[in-house]
Amino acid sequence: MHTAYVNGTYLPEAEAKVSIFDRGFLMADGVYEVTSVLDGKLVDFDGHIARLERSLAALDIVKPVTKDELLQIHRELVARNGIDEGLVYLQITRGGAPGDRDFAFPDPGTTPPTLVLFTQSKPGLADNPAAQTGIRIISIDDIRWGRRDIKTVQLLYPSMGKMMAKSAGADDAWMVEDGYVTEGTSNNAYIVQGNQIITRPPSSEILSGITRTAVLRFAEEAQMEVAERKFTLEEAKAADEAFVTSATTFVMPVVQIDDVALGAGTPGPVAQRLRKIYIEESLKTAI
Repeated sequence: MHTAYVNGTYLPEAEAKVSIFDRGFLMADGVYEVTSVLDGKLVDFDGHIARLERSLAALDIVKPVTKDELLQIHRELVARNGIDEGLVYLQITRGGAPGDRDFAFPDPGTTPPTLVLFTQSKPGLADNPAAQTGIRIISIDDIRWGRRDIKTVQLLYPSMGKMMAKSAGADDAWMVEDGYVTEGTSNNAYIVQGNQIITRPPSSEILSGITRTAVLRFAEEAQMEVAERKFTLEEAKAADEAFVTSATTFVMPVVQIDDVALGAGTPGPVAQRLRKIYIEESLKTAI
């Protein structure tokens, strides 16, 4: 059985528990990060912790441990659980006062935040077969709250979007607001037109992915043209190719949007090249 971490203690996953009064459970009052593991090492750890700190600050949640302590916990869990390829999930909530449920935040001086981490082993993460075939997506309305730049645990609608895609025989969904694609249910969205990579600029309307930042940097270093601007669903359907990025899928080609095949209906060269570059570079810098 794998080991989890809860508030300073390493223990078997089956024994890992938090209070029923925890605001993460009652109010979705918490944030999270997912860090990929390749060859037993953490990918983009610094970026994930920097975003975690931004999310905590935006919600006025106290950071329970230091960055160095978080790194130590991540590494300990990877070692204890023998993770070669997979992920480390981290969640921090505002905690909860025993016997109390109130919309007002509890006093952080008497109610400490809850810190939980666990791992998932995902062999073949780098050699995901889906990257060879590409994924098919559907479009859905984006009806989420206005602060999507905070990585909160409010994931009900993205989960519903995944299920809408599954029901439609697709792999995932892109969310659309006022005719423009915002992002995928758990990833950032891109199209390629000619030699130009187009993706929505960071704002409160999307979560600016850690993988997104790295991929765009690698694209520019490889002399690829990048345009950070909004694009419409119709533009996407007329694009030469498309792809998504996330911490666990890296760069994943998109071959169909709704009922429209992109290009030849197979992964495009830009997405394939970026995936190769990202994995190679991430292995070099993983810690």
